[in-house]
Amino acid sequence: MLTSKQRAYLRGLANTIPATQQIGKDGVTDSVAQQAAMELKAKELIKIKVLETAFLTAREASEILCEALEAEPVQCIGSKLVLYKANPEKPGIVLPKEK
Repeated sequence: MLTSKQRAYLRGLANTIPATQQIGKDGVTDSVAQQAAMELKAKELIKIKVLETAFLTAREASEILCEALEAEPVQCIGSKLVLYKANPEKPGIVLPKEK
């Protein structure tokens, strides 16, 4: 579980990264989840765009992906969502510590 300070730090990092995936009218398919899992393992922080033709919101897509990938939701704004999952082997993002 991320603290609010850690979530704010990750939101700041997510501002500069582009959306690398799109969720369309088929929703969150197995291929979308597999692609997101590979990206999370490589980058730890990913941004996904939910197209207008999709039958679900960014928040619903975030909940589905977080449950399937055991990731942490960072942000859902408009049609974009940001997910985080620490790489246990080679962590690339160092989160601020709790006080």
